Amino acid sequence: MEFSARRISFLLLFTILLYTLIGLSPLSVFSEELSSETELELVNDDNGSATTTGLSLSNQPSGDTYKRESLINDNVYRDFVVGPGKFEVELSPGESTTVALNVSNRMGETKRFRLEFEDVAGSESGEQSVMLLGDQRGPYTLKDYLEIPYMEFDLEHAKKAIIPVTITLPADAEPGGHYGTVVISTVTQKGSEGDETVAPSTPIVSRIGALFFIKSPGEELADGSLKEFSTKGNQTVFTKPNIDFTLVYENTGSVHLNPYGEMRVFNMIGDEVGYQELTPWFALPDSVRLREFTWSRDFLIGRYTAKAYINRGYDDIVDEASIVFWVLPWKLLSVGFLVLFTILFLLRYIFTRFEFKRK
Repeated sequence: MEFSARRISFLLLFTILLYTLIGLSPLSVFSEELSSETELELVNDDNGSATTTGLSLSNQPSGDTYKRESLINDNVYRDFVVGPGKFEVELSPGESTTVALNVSNRMGETKRFRLEFEDVAGSESGEQSVMLLGDQRGPYTLKDYLEIPYMEFDLEHAKKAIIPVTITLPADAEPGGHYGTVVISTVTQKGSEGDETVAPSTPIVSRIGALFFIKSPGEELADGSLKEFSTKGNQTVFTKPNIDFTLVYENTGSVHLNPYGEMRVFNMIGDEVGYQELTPWFALPDSVRLREFTWSRDFLIGRYTAKAYINRGYDDIVDEASIVFWVLPWKLLSVGFLVLFTILFLLRYIFTRFEFKRK
């Protein structure tokens, strides 16, 4: 009995020691750490936004995690598409919002894309709609207020990446407009396709920019007007019924404007013979914006008057301007002249060859 009691006590002591060792094993410690990490992965701060902790970042996947979607078809066009081309957002100082920018790869192979932020400005001549400022800071800077999770990513052919772009205006942001762009680029080596012995030549860098127009409410100056309405090159006589027109709009305010309007064409007796809708286009602050468009009609001949009615894009103010031009189609005039010459020749021939007498 004494031996059995000692044996039982030894077994009990061994069992307690074994459970103690199991409780302190590395496997148990790892499980507790994993459980704690899972709870700390997303922590909501006081304003309700999600913030990742330092502990959870250790298990983040490498590379980007942009959402992908398949394109409608997998045709190869050797290009990529970015859209939308322009975002217009109104934000108060201290506010933030996120918009979706889409990049579609139609280049026939997986490509690496790079994203950059740049400020933009308008043109003084009107020949360019916007000018990219590179590393320079623009007068209405925005590039420091943009944020994207990953500045580079790989995208397969026939796939579309959806990129969240967050815009945050600082609390001390000035009222008015802030203008910038997200530039998407990819590099392609130019060489002889299918010939491995030919080394690639100078790389071709393709860049597409998506414009961001952010307006902050407050004391702002909206001021702009139509400066010029003319035919392209101030041409007054046309031989074909395709007329190229030019509009020059100047924005002298502190916010971008979206002028729009219409053009009507009248003939020599005042009847309306043509109409052209002019959809809104943008003009950045302190800049000139040139817009060209073409109006045509199947049959035009003679003198015409074109009248433009341009809404400035604020306060419903409309500017009016008119020009006069001529359409003289040389082919039609040549045929008419030939017919008239033939008729006159026949009349002359008849009167010189025949004598008409009264009975």
